[in-house]
Amino acid sequence: MSGQGQSYERDPRWTAVDEYSFTHLHPTSQTSPSNEALSHALSNSEKQGLPDIAVSPSQGKYLKLQAQLVKAQNILEVGTLGGYSTIWLATSSPSVHVVSVEVDAHHAEVARANIQHAGLGDRVEVQLGPGIEVLPKLAEEVKSGKRGKFQFVFIDADKENNWNYVDLAIGMAEQGACIIVDNVVRKGQLAQDAGGDTRIEGARRVVESIGKDERLDGVVVQTVGEKNYDGFLIAVVK
Repeated sequence: MSGQGQSYERDPRWTAVDEYSFTHLHPTSQTSPSNEALSHALSNSEKQGLPDIAVSPSQGKYLKLQAQLVKAQNILEVGTLGGYSTIWLATSSPSVHVVSVEVDAHHAEVARANIQHAGLGDRVEVQLGPGIEVLPKLAEEVKSGKRGKFQFVFIDADKENNWNYVDLAIGMAEQGACIIVDNVVRKGQLAQDAGGDTRIEGARRVVESIGKDERLDGVVVQTVGEKNYDGFLIAVVK
């Protein structure tokens, strides 16, 4: 899953494996989401000036399969960007509903267009605003019964608030829900002194806080691929 604020670290072997495996495991015919919808989301996002920090195709499908494994009907995504990962999550079930939070108005507009192009507008609700402000409002809606609890949460936004987003999401999540936090390894910098880098500090804080929190059980998985050497934290709500 992509690394915002990082220069990409690439290896031709990683890219070759991603391309080979994705071609065979997500063929052009009989796939959902369609490769056309995915390609359009990426090309339109680039055309509209969005940064190239979306998850890779293989990572997007990983998110979709994880959502399917927990049989998610309500999904929360923090950090929409151009809606590429949102499209993957919105195809995890015909009856799924995805709430995706995006701080940038232009990004949200592009994402909505990409999602509509993919034919998934009825499954996705893009909410505009800082996650740290939108999530408490969603939590109130869940608490009051206006909105159902979430079974899957994907956090890929400002890294400084990683733990704040997780902490807020726990109260909105069902027991057994899956929470994934992207970009925590940061090319191995997770295990080093942050050196004043607030994004590394945010990654370290979420790892250390989840390890101390009795409500969660988690693990960090390092990844390589066409985008970078990075990794994600996956946690289950007890």
